Amino acid sequence: VEVKIEVVIPEKERSKEEMSPNGKASPLIYKVNGTARHYHLEEHPIASNPYHNPKDVVEASVCHVKDLENGQMREVDLGCGKALLIKESGEFHAVGHKCPHYGAPLVKGVLSKGRVRCPWHGACFNIGTGDIEDFPGLDSLPRFQVKIEKEKVYIRASKQALQTQRRTKMMAKCISLSNYNLSSTNVLIIGAGAAGLVCAETLRQEGFSDRIVMCTMDRHLPYDRPKLSKSMDSHPDQIALRPKEFFCTYDIEVLTEMQVAAVDVKSKIAVFKDGFKMEYNKLLIATGNTPKTLSCKGKEMENVFNIRTPEDANRVVKLATSKNVVIVGASFLGMEVAAYLAERAHSVSLVELEHVPFKKFFGERVGRAVMKMFENNRVKFYMQTEVSELREQEGKLKEVVLKSGKVLRADVCVVGVGAVPATGFLKQSGINIDSKGFIVVNKMMQTNIPGVFAAGDAVTFPLALRNNKKVNVPHWQMAHMHGRIAALNMLAHGTEISTVPYLWTAMFGKSIRYAGHGEGFDDVVIQGDLDELKFVAFYTKSDEVVAVASMNYDPIVSKVAEVLAAGRTIRKRDVDLVTALWFFSFRTGDMSWLTGKGS
Repeated sequence: VEVKIEVVIPEKERSKEEMSPNGKASPLIYKVNGTARHYHLEEHPIASNPYHNPKDVVEASVCHVKDLENGQMREVDLGCGKALLIKESGEFHAVGHKCPHYGAPLVKGVLSKGRVRCPWHGACFNIGTGDIEDFPGLDSLPRFQVKIEKEKVYIRASKQALQTQRRTKMMAKCISLSNYNLSSTNVLIIGAGAAGLVCAETLRQEGFSDRIVMCTMDRHLPYDRPKLSKSMDSHPDQIALRPKEFFCTYDIEVLTEMQVAAVDVKSKIAVFKDGFKMEYNKLLIATGNTPKTLSCKGKEMENVFNIRTPEDANRVVKLATSKNVVIVGASFLGMEVAAYLAERAHSVSLVELEHVPFKKFFGERVGRAVMKMFENNRVKFYMQTEVSELREQEGKLKEVVLKSGKVLRADVCVVGVGAVPATGFLKQSGINIDSKGFIVVNKMMQTNIPGVFAAGDAVTFPLALRNNKKVNVPHWQMAHMHGRIAALNMLAHGTEISTVPYLWTAMFGKSIRYAGHGEGFDDVVIQGDLDELKFVAFYTKSDEVVAVASMNYDPIVSKVAEVLAAGRTIRKRDVDLVTALWFFSFRTGDMSWLTGKGS
């Protein structure tokens, strides 16, 4: 009984690789302001057979056609690697079995309407092409062709594809950078986080061949910023989103340690802090947030940190080892830093104004369960109080004084009391900024100024999930999607954002996953056992489920995200049914309850 899978290149990408008579990639054309521009993809020979080296090909049998029902997935071993075999609507598909983001097993994810969603962080991949359709992550899955002969399924695959389990989509290259004026670019991206990088990559993937310049205040190329508080001793190279060679290969210029001081939208000029000026045709503002600082006496002294860069995180770990640490703010950053340092520091104390961590986000009951987990790991909480003074000895931090009168020994202090949008340089620009400093954009990530787009933590945008209410969603996944939508609309695709927010936090080896937008929830329905840290929490507003969080209940958050993404409504009365269906699909692999519209 055999199943055969063969790696193929999706039609959309194969067309980009068709040969010209001279043996090089055929030039494609993209029009910029009505001018036809030619570009070549990376020039390398493309054979009609996608397997360039026959020795790199493996063929193995895996199952009979009747072994899988519709809506089921199976991880199959080809001897030198694994693939994910999927059956949907009577057809077989095969793709890489690991999510390219952090390596989650996709067989434990959610299959629905032609795509599979990662069980850990919610990234989505098209099962027919392997293309990434929702984030986080940058790469797509390798796709393998499935052949059925005499009711046997055969898999034929590239060994390299099986080993890497990822595929970077084909991208255009710039025409010739040597022809450009250094002070002029077609696309200028201010900010080199997830939104900025995905915007640049999407432009190249869609065939854009003009100049792209990214600028950042950071000294590093784009990196995985969430790891700064989850894996604090990571070297910048270890958390880089793309290697230096990638930017060179695809002609994406990155100006590091460059700060934009003002934008003249009438002249289409960005003015940098050092006086340098750059003209642009299209502009993306993706500057993110700036951490808030303390306002008390002693806030400027040595060993008081905001975690903003890899250097900040690395230095905190070094100074905190076997020392006394005080963390101000039970935010996601503050709690993750506390969890990371708990086993390394002599003591970890956490100061918070609320009486329970995460109360506004996860609710009081979940917050208390998380707080208990921290206390069991030697983290001491000082709640409903603030810092009144930081005291020093010989120029270094020695004590943190609380308004309650308590004095805490402290060799290191980490501040995690929130952030404000980094948009101060736009105040006189004419770009619409709301009262809190957020850039206001529409569903296509466009500002009120033609040709100017904004994305990431610094924006408010209409969230389809909440009836197009203007919201700020400072999530890593959402920044990726913002960047993609902005790029598509720079190219006049008219694409609107409709993704479901998805986030996660990791503490003491346990993860909380969250999907939706629960701002203003009025009730929390909890299934499972909070004491055992195995639960799912449904956040409701006026009888409607607006968000879900879970711990040790995978992949229910990804399942609910798919339901919400399909435009279906979950009512409070349906919560028990949703949980029961989760158990059913977990045991049987049947995801048919995800299909359909309405409630």
